[in-house]
This record gives sequence, structure tokens and C-alpha cells, in this order.
Amino acid sequence: MVDKFVGTWKMTTSENFDEYMKALGVGFATRQVGNRTKPNLVVCVDDQGQICMKSQSTFKTTEIKFNLNESFEEITADDRKTTTVVTLENGKLVQKQTWDGKESTIEREVTDGKLIAKCIMGDVVAVRTYVKEA
Repeated sequence: MVDKFVGTWKMTTSENFDEYMKALGVGFATRQVGNRTKPNLVVCVDDQGQICMKSQSTFKTTEIKFNLNESFEEITADDRKTTTVVTLENGKLVQKQTWDGKESTIEREVTDGKLIAKCIMGDVVAVRTYVKEA
């Protein structure tokens, strides 16, 4: 299930994120901040089984709450309004965001004690790596 994702994760590396943000259509100033920000990712599950993912940084904190396989409205950190669905596929949390006829996917998996997030837009892939905080 999603238990292995639960906890507070601290970003250690971010590769190709500027190119990913460009592919999303994020403006220069926001990309500059986005490239410098190393957010924590907090994942929890409430009593009703709803999953909460919170991205916390000094720049911006965003939070989504959802049930697997159910679409919901999301306002992303770069202020896109998307229709989002999160599924569990082969042990990965797969977050599909659609807006204005476009689609982006964020695949998160836990490997060797690290949470690896692959951010995909078209043929552009960014990889962000997190380690669990004690």
C-alpha cells in the first residue's frame, strides 16, 4: 500500500528540474526560485484512508489531499489549475495532472530507503531524490 511513502522526506538532489519547469510553461522568475528551493515532502494517511502530500519550503507550501483513483482539482506550486488523479502502479505513486489539453506525470517510488520522484512532461524528465528524516 502507501505505507512506505508515509513520513517526512528531505530533498537531497534535483536533476533537470529547470527543463521540466520550462516544458510546463513556467516563467523565468518562478523557475529561478524553483531551482533554488529544496522542499520537504510530507506524506500522511488520515483515519478515513485519505492521502495527504505536502510540499514545504521557505518559498511556498502546497498540500493535496486525495483518495487513490479519484480525480480532484489541484492548484500546483506554479499556479496551474489541474485535474489530477493519483494511482498506485507497481508500487509507485503515479500523479497525473491534466490542464489546457496538456498532461504531466510525477512518479514517486521508494528505493533503497530513498524516495525518487520522476517529473515527466513530454520527453523531458526531471529526477528529484529525497531521504527520510528520522
